[in-house]
Amino acid sequence: MAKNLIPDGSEVYFDGKNYDAENFTIKDDIPFYIEMAKKAGGPVLEIACGTGRITIPAAKAGADIMGLDFSAALLAHAEEKSKKEDLKIKWVKADCRNFKLGRKFDLIYMPFNSMQHLHDRVSIERMFSCVKKHLSKKGKFIVDVFNPNPHFLDRDNKELFPVGYYKDPHTGKDMLVNEQYFYDKANQTANIVWHYKRGKKRLFSKKLNMRCFFPMEFDSLFHYNGFKVLYKYGSFKKTKFDSNSRHQIIVSKAY
Repeated sequence: MAKNLIPDGSEVYFDGKNYDAENFTIKDDIPFYIEMAKKAGGPVLEIACGTGRITIPAAKAGADIMGLDFSAALLAHAEEKSKKEDLKIKWVKADCRNFKLGRKFDLIYMPFNSMQHLHDRVSIERMFSCVKKHLSKKGKFIVDVFNPNPHFLDRDNKELFPVGYYKDPHTGKDMLVNEQYFYDKANQTANIVWHYKRGKKRLFSKKLNMRCFFPMEFDSLFHYNGFKVLYKYGSFKKTKFDSNSRHQIIVSKAY
């Protein structure tokens, strides 16, 4: 992936309205990031901002925030929504491993498991390097990824698991998403296929490949890329990370 600099497994980000409909119920991380933005007290950069699911509420709460993403389709929808809210948010189409914005930020965050699209060491190093160049002296960097559950990593890859049910924003009809899961042990990658159905009719399939970061490995990636882990939480309510935590949320500062 480092050679062609194309994020792996990003087929599911094909349409902004569809993305919002799929993720409509996911809101528990929004208050956390708004709080962090307010504490930062200065400019904020959200990496992998998508359709502005977090960016727009943060801007409405008063944050001076910029959104960066690789998907033109998601950014177009984000810009459309922010204009309706009369919010002045700069949206930037760029790769998180290679961006130059010409300014520093007091907070940079990469939410919603987005770092898990970076599957190789070089890509991860490039991302950390770009972040470090854009952080102010007091700036913080926050990332959240899921905590791998061995039960899910050993799924039968022939089985389909329902993971989404929503109204198609374009047709108003019910959409069902079934997940097929293949875990690549050598590369620590969950190779996921989402099968979209309307009624009994299968419409299309999209790939979503996610690198699995195990807890000690995740911590070490920050250390070896020049970042000190200030806090590690297991939930967006700031509970302490432990073996039962679904999330790994790291708040860090560059050395």
